[in-house]
Parts: sequence; C-alpha cells; structure tokens
Amino acid sequence: PSCTGMNTTATRNKDPLHIAILKSGFSVVFSLSIIYINGILIHIFRKHQVFNMNSRYILYIHLVVNDIIMLALMVLLIFLSYVLFTINVSFCIITLIIAIASNLNNPLTLAAMAVECYLAICFPLRHPQICTVKKTYIAISLIWFLSSLAILPDVFVVVATRPAEYFNSKIFCMWTNIFTYPQLETKRDIFNITYLVIVWLTLFYAYFRILFTAQAASANAKKARNTVLLHGFQLLLCMLSYVHSIMIEGIIKFFPGDALIIRFVISLLIQVTPRLISPIVYGIRDKLFRKYLKRYFLPSNKASIDPKKMEKNPT
Repeated sequence: PSCTGMNTTATRNKDPLHIAILKSGFSVVFSLSIIYINGILIHIFRKHQVFNMNSRYILYIHLVVNDIIMLALMVLLIFLSYVLFTINVSFCIITLIIAIASNLNNPLTLAAMAVECYLAICFPLRHPQICTVKKTYIAISLIWFLSSLAILPDVFVVVATRPAEYFNSKIFCMWTNIFTYPQLETKRDIFNITYLVIVWLTLFYAYFRILFTAQAASANAKKARNTVLLHGFQLLLCMLSYVHSIMIEGIIKFFPGDALIIRFVISLLIQVTPRLISPIVYGIRDKLFRKYLKRYFLPSNKASIDPKKMEKNPT
C-alpha cells in the first residue's frame, strides 16, 4: 500500500508556493488534530489500570499507536517534501519501513481484536486464561514481526543491488521511487492478497461463531457481533490504501490537468480520514472509555465509575 500517499505529488511539477502552503498546512493541522485525540486516549489508557490490564483495550491502544505513528511520519514527509522536495535515500527508506509496517499492523490488529471478542463470548470461562496481558503483548510482537516480513525482503534486495553512493543521494520520498523492481511489485501483490484473505477469513469466522453461539441472544453477544462488523468496516477502509495508486491514476486520466489536487484529495481521504474511525468506534462507543473521556474533558463531572462492572461487557 502507498503509505505516503499524501506526498505523492508529481516529481516533475510542484505546486505554487501559496497552494503548497495551504495544502500542507491543512494536512498537517488535520493530522495533528487526530494525533491529539488519539494521544488523549493513550493518556487515559496509561493512567487507569483497568485498561492496561485488559487484553481488549491493549489491542485497541495498539491500533491507536499505529495510527499515530502513521500520521506523524506522514506529517514529517509532507513537510520535507514541500520544503526540501528531495531527501536522503537512507532516511527515506527507514521512514517508509516504519510507516508501512504501522499501516500493515492495523488489519492484523483488527483480526486479533475479533478473535478476542469471539473468545470472550464463546469461551467466557477460558477467556481470562487465554487472553492474558502477557499473551496479548506476545501477539502484538508477532504482528510487528509479520508486518516486517512484508517489507524487509524488498529492503534487502535494494541494499544488495544498489551501489553505496545511492544511499547517500537524495530522492523524492516515495516507495515506488526506491523499490523499482517489477518482481518486488509482484511479490507485494501476492503477499497483500494472501494477507487480506487471512484477515477477512478470521473476521468472518469470529462473526459467525458469535452469531451462532448459544449465547447469541444475550446483549453482550449482540454487542460483540456489532463490534466485529465495525472491524470489517475498518478493514474495508484499510483496503483502500491497496488501490490508492490505481484510483489516483484512473481519475487523472479523466482530469489530467488536475493531477496534483487529485493526488492530494484522494490521499487525504484514504490515508488520513480513516484514522478518525478508531477514536470514534472505541473512545466514544465503549462505555468505560466514554466515561473516562467525560471525566477528562469535564473535570467537574463526578459521576461514579465501576470499572469491574463495565469491563465485563465486551465491545
């Protein structure tokens, strides 16, 4: 996926200065606003033990952290692309590795959250033993390992085939400008298809097992089913990044004179806007998080919170 789509302006043409400032300024402010909201959620998570001892919320915060990493690196590349236009190749590669890994982490994290919902509903007695804090962090480590496997082979190929001077040169920072071998593109397509099929099968399995479980009539099971459906919606948004370049090129064919603005708008819609979903789905929809958010924004709100009671309701 093109994780740096926000700065994929044409390498031969640059926006006029006032347009560049306007576009980059809007992108940065929008991205920083989402980072701020997600930062509040992380602050609440770290401050209250009821969250950081619950596998469901640990996985959720991992999703939020990945969004922050993705947006922060995107903001950095936007700034550098408009100010410097070209940057050091080595720095670009490191930045892209982290950005793309964090982007690939999200579907896998959604799959892990769906499995956690399934275990909470279908195996309520075994759930505390299976979904421990230690095992949750092991699962997160595995997610990062699997994401790295998708990227590092490409890096090894470039390191092995490019001269040392290349890595000290400067380039417009796009994945396709560095990893130009057709074989790598084929490899990425095969990996992405396999990767998404596995994630979708996991979501479908979790949803239908919850649907047909003996407890399906309970309120908790219904809420868990709705949550898995929301995971599916989030996954659809994640998948847009895989057709990011195709969408841009297709629209540009009809409006060739507006290539720069088309790239900017599509990138904003696909890369940045979906990052608002996680705070909305969990930070607002989840009862426990919502109560702590109210306490954060409304310090005078002294409504009592019973974490032990709240955390029993799967989201």
